[in-house]
Amino acid sequence: MKDIKVIGFDADDTLWVNEPYYREAEEAFVRLVSRYGVAGDVAGTLYETEMSNLELYGYGIKAFMLSLVECAIRLTGGRATSETIGQILGIGKEMLQRPIELLDDVKPVLEKLSPRYRLIVVTKGDLLDQERKMTRSSISSYFHHIEVMSGKKEQNYIQLLRHLDIAPCEFLMIGNSMKSDILPPLKLGAWAVHVPYHTLWAHEEVDEEPVSSQFHRVDRLRDVPALLPLSR
Repeated sequence: MKDIKVIGFDADDTLWVNEPYYREAEEAFVRLVSRYGVAGDVAGTLYETEMSNLELYGYGIKAFMLSLVECAIRLTGGRATSETIGQILGIGKEMLQRPIELLDDVKPVLEKLSPRYRLIVVTKGDLLDQERKMTRSSISSYFHHIEVMSGKKEQNYIQLLRHLDIAPCEFLMIGNSMKSDILPPLKLGAWAVHVPYHTLWAHEEVDEEPVSSQFHRVDRLRDVPALLPLSR
């Protein structure tokens, strides 16, 4: 790992809490539509709606809000009232206004790594929302760059590395999603560290396990500095 110059951190559920808020919003949504006598797998229908809208809306809370509204209309057969739609929008606005809850060890790890490496945030979602989160997080000063991607596929990382003007072997990606944060960088020849989080969106779940000498898994973010040559 001696060639690493830039370390990328995923944002949601790597630096701060995110997915549990979506789960809470889903539960509130289920309670709302249940008033209309809706039966069946509401959460499953919502997930299907999100997936069908992904190419059009992308990721983030605003896209999620649109899928909630569409799903409510679909589940209720068009009977959802303007009041219900307003309550759904309220769920989304509450998510957007929540304070940032940093995960354990984030600041100490950034303090250790920032003097020796160029740190960046590599995330996907709504640009305005992610920038707002970073501003509220109190950790923006540790990062040289914030990259908000439309997706986290190999091509997105290729473009990122070109922008940074570094070779894949000089880049390390840290995140909680095997699908988005680990597998694509590894396939390009970069390094990757998986830091699991207890809640994972179904869309990010994969069965593939990396087989690479450039892959590491740690239990906590605090374990990352021990992997790196800090005395450069």
